[in-house]
Amino acid sequence: MSLSHTAAEYMLSDALLPDPSSSRAKVLRLELPSDRLLKFVTVGLPLFLVSLAFAREFSAGSQISCFSPTNFTGKQSAYTDTACWDSLIHHGFDAKGHAITKSLWALKVFPYSLLVVAVLMYLPCLLWRYAAAPALHCDLQFIIDELDKSYNRSVRLVQHMKKVQQASAEPEQFWEEYERARRERYFEFPLLERYLTCKQHAHALVFIYILRNLLLLLFLAATCLYLVFLHLNIFFQDEFSCSIKTGLLQAEPHIPLLIPCKLVFFSVFQIISLSIGSVYVLLIPVVIYNALQLCQWDKGLLSVYEMLPAFDLLSRRMLTCPLNDLNIILLFLRANISKLTSFSRLNAVSALREATANKEDIDTVIDFMTLLAGLETTKPKH
Repeated sequence: MSLSHTAAEYMLSDALLPDPSSSRAKVLRLELPSDRLLKFVTVGLPLFLVSLAFAREFSAGSQISCFSPTNFTGKQSAYTDTACWDSLIHHGFDAKGHAITKSLWALKVFPYSLLVVAVLMYLPCLLWRYAAAPALHCDLQFIIDELDKSYNRSVRLVQHMKKVQQASAEPEQFWEEYERARRERYFEFPLLERYLTCKQHAHALVFIYILRNLLLLLFLAATCLYLVFLHLNIFFQDEFSCSIKTGLLQAEPHIPLLIPCKLVFFSVFQIISLSIGSVYVLLIPVVIYNALQLCQWDKGLLSVYEMLPAFDLLSRRMLTCPLNDLNIILLFLRANISKLTSFSRLNAVSALREATANKEDIDTVIDFMTLLAGLETTKPKH
């Protein structure tokens, strides 16, 4: 008999989780995987492409090629290229023969506008990092520790029950006391449940998260509209007529009125704009999905933790609108599931409960531990 008691004590001791280390909180993920993907693509893509554009500019030299008259010297031709690149104004005539001008300066500032786009795409991440991440970090650290401690308290309770049952002269009286304690909810964890209930009535995190996605959606749409504007107005005109008859050269008779020029980098800018525009259009549904996932509860995580005694937050209280901080916390708990050591233990217990023939004997992890500890012979049926 002592051998079985010793084996039960060893089994319950092995079921205990190690004390949470202080370094675990430093590696919590404060961004969802989809948000990390969005940040990497929306910020990294324009930076990568603009670096290619600058490398192309530095390697190729001049970004414009003007067809100067044959009587121009080498220095005059170089001056023509420089002057036309500095002005980037197309001189033409309309259908009635009136002179018109069209600025092509958007082509010159296009690489720098991509840098502005990358900065704008990073602003929602900064908003989340400084406005929501510190509070979320504290919430996750507390809830993860409490969930693991709640599991450990359940195992320690079974250890105590094992000792009391061994010392009890009347086993039936012991189980009557146990059933009365269950009815009066002595085994519940009020601090954790009430904390999660308070988070269900808070909306600071969900407001910042929705604002982050709305800003990202706005910047994506604005960037796509900007690229459409460039394509409709500028990116179909790789050749233009330049005028250098300005200033001291205005009275020179041998200088023609207009000089044809061609943009060397035009095809590169077209490819860059089409690449960014197509990727950003594909990312818009991802941003919308991130916002819409808050419209339903993530019940898979807490359903496993209902194996803890009297932990019935899911069935009793999660019936309201899911747009609250608790739903955000559940999403980030799932993203940090590797830090939640008790989850794998309780998930295994839940799977065993589903496979057990007499499911009424296993309601909580305490019931499962009592069965493993060898108390099922005297435990009354529910």
